[in-house]
Amino acid sequence: MQAHDMDLRGKVVLVTGASRGIGAAIARAFAAQGAAVAVNYLRRTEAAQAVVRDCVAAGGDALALQADVTDPAQAQPLADRVLAEFGRIDVLVNNAFAPYAFDPERRVPHDALDWDAMLRQYTGSVGAAFHLSRAVLPAMRARAQGAIVNIASDLVEDPAVAYVDYGTAKAALVGYTRQLAADVGPFGIRVNAVAPGLVHPTEGSAGTRAAFRDALAQATPLRRLARPEDVAGPVLFLASAWGGFVTGQTLLVDGGRVMR
Repeated sequence: MQAHDMDLRGKVVLVTGASRGIGAAIARAFAAQGAAVAVNYLRRTEAAQAVVRDCVAAGGDALALQADVTDPAQAQPLADRVLAEFGRIDVLVNNAFAPYAFDPERRVPHDALDWDAMLRQYTGSVGAAFHLSRAVLPAMRARAQGAIVNIASDLVEDPAVAYVDYGTAKAALVGYTRQLAADVGPFGIRVNAVAPGLVHPTEGSAGTRAAFRDALAQATPLRRLARPEDVAGPVLFLASAWGGFVTGQTLLVDGGRVMR
């Protein structure tokens, strides 16, 4: 595929939580298509700088920017720094979320959850997407174009494991995706979500026992789990001109485990 085929050359992309896992794979994929990438991270400075080096090596401009995107006071300054550095924001990928361990044996059942735990995940998923979307939308609206891609989960369609707090928050993120798409569509801005299944290897899946991962892979028509790179392609599609008439959608990327 030629770099310009997806019409991403010269575009500016902000990816939250991009120092590792899915976010890092998404950042690298955009850079390989010629985009300039702002690699947002929370704590892992070294890892974020390594992703920046990967992005530059892949052919894109890149910059690491530290910010806690769940904090509304840090969202606008983050967007302002991207605009100051690159002059525009074409794509926002809301990938960051509150820390979570995907381990069926250590999950907290509903009767042991408290409301604070529910809110922690809601703040991490919907809160971060809300704060960052608010921060970048004026710049997108001024140019009458832009794309926002939120990272959800196939658990919103099928709770194979009852991660009640996390799954509920991601379902709310899907709802927010649709509402925001309806709200900003008239301004030429598109909002979609990608819903992966369990992705391995990532930090979140590190605690998932191999036996469970194998069972999940066997229950998946493509007979394997997603790698971080598997999630990047659909994100690029939704962010590019190729997905130019798609908005308000949630694209399941889980090897066919959930079919809709």
